[in-house]
Formats: sequence, structure tokens, C-alpha cells
Amino acid sequence: MNPLKSVGGTITAGVVLSVIIAAATSGLSFNVHSFIVWIHVMAGITWIGLLYYFNFVQVPALAEAVSDEGGPGGAGITKYVAPRALWWFRWGAVVTWLSGAAYLGHLGIFMDAFTLGMMSDVPNPAAMWIGVGAWLGTIMLFNVWVLIWPNQKKVLGMVEASADEIAKAKNTALLASRTNTLLSIPMLMSMVGYGHGGFFL
Repeated sequence: MNPLKSVGGTITAGVVLSVIIAAATSGLSFNVHSFIVWIHVMAGITWIGLLYYFNFVQVPALAEAVSDEGGPGGAGITKYVAPRALWWFRWGAVVTWLSGAAYLGHLGIFMDAFTLGMMSDVPNPAAMWIGVGAWLGTIMLFNVWVLIWPNQKKVLGMVEASADEIAKAKNTALLASRTNTLLSIPMLMSMVGYGHGGFFL
């Protein structure tokens, strides 16, 4: 059976290939640090990739579909695409945050990061870099689960809501999603800055 015929098979094949490449290039000694970072990056790409898909593609496309009289409308997207994309989106957010927290814990800097390196006798700029990214990611995770997902359930008809509640839910979900898009830009800068240095040295 071809693993590329299903999403699960494709993911499994990708993980197996990754393990083979890692073993062939690094030997069989397990590097926890790299493993956690790999999970964090994979989940983060899923989460932020879908965030950008929603904001740059789906929302504008649905607005055009609604204004296109006689067009096919957006029912197919709202019924079949959006719920599935939101499943990957919200669980990608959880795995990204948890793997990021695990990474900070593995490095022994979880508290230092979340206090922005200010609790040490000497301020820690590296902890400030990663801490800003961690706080932005935490705010974004909150937005996903507390603002975006509950309101999207109303918009998509998964939860019963009046027309007024749906209109309010659309606005709340849109603004929370746009806030996350805005925050993702400095968050990614902070993550890269921690490992590679900031823009200004």
C-alpha cells in the first residue's frame, strides 16, 4: 500500500525517513535537544502556516465568494475545509507551545525565559529574546483556544447561535486571528534571534 495515499501514511513515512536520515548522518546516539526542536518546528510550521492560510487565503476568498452573486459561494469551504483546518490549527498550537516549553525546560531556562531574563543578578539577553517569543506564543495560544475556536464554532454552525451572535463571533474571531498574525512576526523574529542573534548587535 502506498503511504502517500493518506495523510497518516504520509506523516508516518516522513517520520520514518527522518529517523533513517538522522541515524545515517549522526549515528544512533539520541539527541533530546534536537528532537524537541524538531517537534517544535514541525508543529509551529503547521500552526503558523494555517494561521497565514486563514488570513491570506481563506478569509479574503470567502469574502469574495459571498459578494459574487450567482457564484458557487463558500459553503464547501465552511463545511468541509475550515473545520478540518481548524483541527490542525488548534492542536498545532498546543503541540508548538508544549514542545517550546519542553525545550526551555530541557535547557533549564523556563523561568528565566518567562521572566525575560530579569530575575538573575545579571540580566540575560538570550533569555529575554526567547522569553519575548515564548510570551507572544502564549498569548497566541490563548487567542486560539479562548477567542478563535469558540467563535469559529458559532460561525461554522457547530454551535447554535443567533444571527447577531454569529456576526459578533465573526468579528471576534477575525480580530483575534489578525492579532495572532501580527504577533507571529515578532515572535518568529524572537525565536530566530535567540538562536542566531538579533537584527541589531
